[in-house]
Amino acid sequence: MKIRAFQQVDVFTHTAFLGNPLAVVLDGEGLSEAQMQAFARWTQLSETTFVLPPTPQGAAGGADYRVRIYTPGGELPFAGHPTLGTAHAWRQAGGLPRQPGVMVQECGVGLVRLQLTNAPGVNDTQQDRWAFAAPALQRRTLSAEELAPFLVALGLQADEVIAAQHLNNGPDFLALLVNDVDRLLSLEPDHNALKRLGLMVGVAARSHDHPADTATPLIRRANREARAFATAQAPKLTDKPTTDSTALTDPSDLEVRVFTSAVDIPEDPVTGSFNASLAQWLMAEKLMPPQYIARQGTMLGRAGLVYVSQDKAGQVWVGGDVVDCIQGQVRL
Repeated sequence: MKIRAFQQVDVFTHTAFLGNPLAVVLDGEGLSEAQMQAFARWTQLSETTFVLPPTPQGAAGGADYRVRIYTPGGELPFAGHPTLGTAHAWRQAGGLPRQPGVMVQECGVGLVRLQLTNAPGVNDTQQDRWAFAAPALQRRTLSAEELAPFLVALGLQADEVIAAQHLNNGPDFLALLVNDVDRLLSLEPDHNALKRLGLMVGVAARSHDHPADTATPLIRRANREARAFATAQAPKLTDKPTTDSTALTDPSDLEVRVFTSAVDIPEDPVTGSFNASLAQWLMAEKLMPPQYIARQGTMLGRAGLVYVSQDKAGQVWVGGDVVDCIQGQVRL
């Protein structure tokens, strides 16, 4: 065992403790897979990452560092909030990208590019918001027979689902777009049934009634009790006044929940990989515009915000703020 640099950060938030926490071991060299898995199980966070030098192939492709990503139940080839959180921790620890304003991460799916973005958000003074390029997506439509057991486990009726897809950008997800935010926030899934089905499930609902390509400002119409619960634990997300008690001060266009019972975590606070694949699907089908903000974690008392945009070349970028929570050392 040796002393290794360690950080814990909060991802997809500009206010500590309202996003998705991530443990980062900044020196993973010499650790076996069993040791990495044991530590990830001990942290009991949705993900723990281990930073390593890039492989020769990765370095040749421009990688600045390599990362291995573990849940308490196993290793992931890619995940979004570990990508943003690890990149932040690596820079905080003195890492210098080869190219200013750009980072290249090597992980299980290959090379993932990150870049600084200028998109305005809730905290308009934030100058260091990074976004990752969504990895290539494989998707397919599920048959009614395949979808049925998931609907039972979620407590949804078929006529409440607008669209459904099986998405894979490293991790596997079943994605559902449902027709009502209130209904989404009221879900109380059978987590044992979802675990038996063995697939992570993400459910989203648009928080407005406008077409996907509208230029009209979007107005949230979320469940009053759920919004009050989240707002009681979180500061207002903007300083813009409102007279509409149901709209509050939430800038998001899409509400998201991700049930990760398949990897022994009932509900994930904020899921970058799912939001990446979800955006690729919804934008391709014209179900969401090429730039929007997703909110996740409401029913967990979190206020995660995911900034999604598509560039002129069709590449989807997924960004968010990251804040430091713990810096120190770990004996591992």
